[in-house]
Amino acid sequence: MEQVANLANLVVDTLNGLIWGKILIWLLAGSGVYFTLRLGFIQFLHFGHIFSVLKGSRHSDASGISSFQALCTSLAARVGTGNIAGVAVAITLGGPGAIFWMWVIALLGMATGFVEATLAQLYKVRDDNGQFRGGPAYYMERGLGVRWMGVLFSIFLIIAFGFVFSAVQANTISAAMEGAFGISTWMTGLGIVVLTGMIIFGGLRAIARFSEIAVPLMAVLYLLVAVFVILTNLGEIPGVFAMIFKSAFGLEEAAAGGIGAAIMNGFKRGLFSNEAGMGSAPNAAASATPHPNHPASQGYVQMAGVFIDTLLICTASAAIILLAGPQEGEGIMLVQNALSSEVGSWAKYFLTVILLFFAFTSIVANYFYSENCFVFLEHSHPAGLLWFRLAVLGMVMFGAVASMPFVWNLADLSMGLMAITNLIAILLLSKLAFKLAKDYNSQRKAGKDPVFDAGQFPEVQTRIEPGVWDDRLKTE
Repeated sequence: MEQVANLANLVVDTLNGLIWGKILIWLLAGSGVYFTLRLGFIQFLHFGHIFSVLKGSRHSDASGISSFQALCTSLAARVGTGNIAGVAVAITLGGPGAIFWMWVIALLGMATGFVEATLAQLYKVRDDNGQFRGGPAYYMERGLGVRWMGVLFSIFLIIAFGFVFSAVQANTISAAMEGAFGISTWMTGLGIVVLTGMIIFGGLRAIARFSEIAVPLMAVLYLLVAVFVILTNLGEIPGVFAMIFKSAFGLEEAAAGGIGAAIMNGFKRGLFSNEAGMGSAPNAAASATPHPNHPASQGYVQMAGVFIDTLLICTASAAIILLAGPQEGEGIMLVQNALSSEVGSWAKYFLTVILLFFAFTSIVANYFYSENCFVFLEHSHPAGLLWFRLAVLGMVMFGAVASMPFVWNLADLSMGLMAITNLIAILLLSKLAFKLAKDYNSQRKAGKDPVFDAGQFPEVQTRIEPGVWDDRLKTE
C-alpha cells in the first residue's frame, strides 16, 4: 500500500513540475499581460467603476441570482484555505517574495477575470428549471463550437472542485479543529458532511443566500483583526515590504530556490486563491442577472472578486505571518501561532472559527461549480444530481482524514489542467470580449446605461441562446 502511495505521489509531482514549471506559469502571466494591454489597463484605469457596478448589484429576477450573490458565491469558493494556509505555504516554500508574485498574478488576473466572466455571461443558457447556467464549458461549446473541449473542461472541473478542492478545504478544517479543540478528524468530517448536505440539496439559490451572508461577515472580521495587527506594528511595515521586494527579486535568500521558488509558489498559491483564468468563477458569473444589462458588467463585478481575495485577504494573512516573525508549524498552524503571538492565545480559536467558515463556504461554492458542469454534461438537464451530490459528500469525508501534502499536490494538478483548457478557450474568444468591453464603455461615455444589443454583434446571434438576451432587451 505504501509503495502505491509513493508511486502516486511521484506521478503527481512529475506532472505538476511539467504543468507549472514549463507551461502554466508562463501561460497565466502571458495571458494576463495580453488581456491587460488589449483592454487598455482596465483594472487600473476603470478601478473606480468596479464599485459603481457593485452599487447596483442587488438586482435579480426569476432566471438569475443577483450580481452581488454571484460575487459572494465566487468569493465563497475563492476565500478559503488558499487565503490563510495557502499564503503560509507560499512563504514557507518560496520565501516572503512569493507574496509579491501573488500580487502580480492577481493584478494581471483581474483582466483575465474580466474576459472569462464577460464571455460566461454572453453564452449563458437556461436549464429545465428556467435558471441561468453558463461558464467555460458553455462558451467552449457555443462560442468555439467545440463541445468536446467543454466536456473535457467539465471533467477537469468536476474532479478539481467537486472532489479534490472540497477535500482540501475539509482537510484544513479538520486539521484546525484537531489542533484547536482536540476534535478527531473523523468527527469533524461527519459534521462537515451533514452541514454541506443541508445546503447543497437546497440548490443554487440556497447556496447564493448562504454565501451573501456568511462571506462578507467572515471576511470583514478577519480583515479587522489583520488591521489591528498592522496598526500595532506600524514601525515594522517598511521593513516587511523591503523584505518582500528583496526576496521577490532574489536580493535576499528565499527558502528552497531563490527567485524561481518565489515566482512559482507565488503564482501557484495566487491562482489557487483568486482563481483568475482557472475557469471556476465564470460558472457563478453566468448565473447572475447583470445590472447594467450587459455581459461586460459582470466582468467588472468579478474583477472585484480577484482584488478582494488576493490584494486584501491574502495580504492580510501575509502581514500577520511576516509581522509575527519566525514561528513553528506549517500551513494553518503557522498562521495560528503567528496570530496568537500578536494578539493572544484567543486568536487560535478565533482563526479556527474564521477558517471553518471560509473553508466551509468554499466547499459549498465548489459544489455549485461542479454541479453546473455536471448539468452541462447532461445537456442542461439536471438529472442524476442525487448520486452526484452523494459522491461529493463522500469526497468531503475523505478529505477530512487524508494526508495534507498529497491532497495539496493533487489540487495543484487538477487546477493546472483546468486552467490550461480554459485559458486556451478565452484566448481564442478574446477578440469578442474586447469588443464587448468597447461597446460597454462607449455607451458609458455617451452617458447611457449600457445595454447589450445582440443585433450589434452579428457574429454571435446564432450562437447565443434565443430568449436569454433579446427578451430582456425588449423590457429595457
